[in-house]
Amino acid sequence: MKIFNGKKLWKAVSLGLCGAALTVILAGCGSENSSADKGVLKVGVTNFADTLEPTQNYFGWVVMRYGLGECLTKFDEKMNVQPWLAESWSISEDHLTWTFKIRDGVKFSNGDPLTAEAVKASIERTFAKNNRAATFFKYKEIKAEGQTLTIVTEKPMPNMPGFLADPLFIIVDTNAEGSRDFAKEGPICTGPYMVESFVKEKAVMKKNPNYWDGDVPFETVEVPSIDDPNTRAMALQSGEVDMAVNIAAGDMDTFRGNDKFDVDEISSLRVVLARLNQKGILKDDKVRAALICGCDRETYNNVLLKGTFLPGKAPVPPSMDYGFDQLTDPNAYNPERAAQLLDEAGWKDTDGDGIREKDGQPLKLDFVVYNSRAELPLYAEAVQADLKKLGFDINIKTVDYNLVDQMGIKGEYDLLISNITTANTGDPEIFLSWYWKTNHNGDNPQNGSGYSNPALDAKFNELAVEFDKSKRRQLMIDIQQIIMNDGAALFLGYPQTNIVSSKALAGVKMYPSDYYWITNLIKPNNK
Repeated sequence: MKIFNGKKLWKAVSLGLCGAALTVILAGCGSENSSADKGVLKVGVTNFADTLEPTQNYFGWVVMRYGLGECLTKFDEKMNVQPWLAESWSISEDHLTWTFKIRDGVKFSNGDPLTAEAVKASIERTFAKNNRAATFFKYKEIKAEGQTLTIVTEKPMPNMPGFLADPLFIIVDTNAEGSRDFAKEGPICTGPYMVESFVKEKAVMKKNPNYWDGDVPFETVEVPSIDDPNTRAMALQSGEVDMAVNIAAGDMDTFRGNDKFDVDEISSLRVVLARLNQKGILKDDKVRAALICGCDRETYNNVLLKGTFLPGKAPVPPSMDYGFDQLTDPNAYNPERAAQLLDEAGWKDTDGDGIREKDGQPLKLDFVVYNSRAELPLYAEAVQADLKKLGFDINIKTVDYNLVDQMGIKGEYDLLISNITTANTGDPEIFLSWYWKTNHNGDNPQNGSGYSNPALDAKFNELAVEFDKSKRRQLMIDIQQIIMNDGAALFLGYPQTNIVSSKALAGVKMYPSDYYWITNLIKPNNK
């Protein structure tokens, strides 16, 4: 039985109509209106950052995406770690000491030289300002001598170069902090562009005159935040922006095959999931299993989202080689089983109002969502409709994205939706451990759900010190199966991701890490 009522049918149809309307109404606009040949690049995005302080929340992602900040390492198109501000690195025989050679000749945007001492100060600043840093690695000592940086860790860290590619570890000039408000004015970094002005609604950047890695093509980059995906698509089609990130499913046909635009669309490393808080009603494993197997994820993705998302099953998407096909989903869609599980758990609709109760308590859950990504409210409404048939009362609670991280940490939800990169450090270890390793007295703050499994923790402990790639892969497959068996989360789908640009530009590329949107490789197309 399908999930759509009239409201949802209209939403699904409207996605398609919007794309069709764009094609008809705005045909003929596009690259000839581009600002790119005037020395200005305009990029339409969804921005979640209130500030540009890279240690606050996940705002380092924005600092990197906007071409402002760089790390010691970076990921290529296949998520292999490559040198960036560090030109090379090595590890000691005891696997505890990492030595990084900091690249010569690099300057911050204010002209100060990038030294190992500057890198040391930046990393120490990150640890002082954000507790999440210690969930990557803990160090005993950081030493700097000339251009040589040495980090001694408390225990072996097999993926240390990948950890340092995360935007939390963007290198900033700490000496500039006394005269500059990094949050409001932007940090002093080493990227091709530097901040001229910033508010959440729009960032304006200028060329960094001291950039170290080739020419910087544009004098100015303007980044308006256009949260509504239909408006973002229209802005691109009309020439108001030259490129746009993450065009919604219903508008993609407007740009595919259009000779005025280039589309770079890839299978992402992301998963859309709902974390399940196990401190209340969802503590019961039968209720969690019923909730998961009551959701028709095939229909959500193939019909509602027009096949631009793959149906969810496991924590890590099939775009990565971590056993997706061999993993077994114990809670695949089965509404009859879901109803039976609720009956067994003692939840009955005794008063005939369509909502089950137990001990006088209704089966009511808050589903926290944010709407800066077009698919999230659609998923939530689809889940709400399917679970209503089973006797759940799902209350959708929409909040600003900036509240989501703290709500997750504090456990202020029953279900909490997220669109998450599963390999922010090159493989899924950090993602998996953040959300499902036991949180002992705040030592793993991202897991605010109350979920804990000692067998899973043992696997994480093995993984944390394992250097053999094949053994690491198998451990991450085992970890996923335990999470799925426990019904620890509802995995809704895996998105495609895209950047669409005017033909007036060259060098626009979507990377699977989702970190590198604006680079100095983007330039006017002089063909």
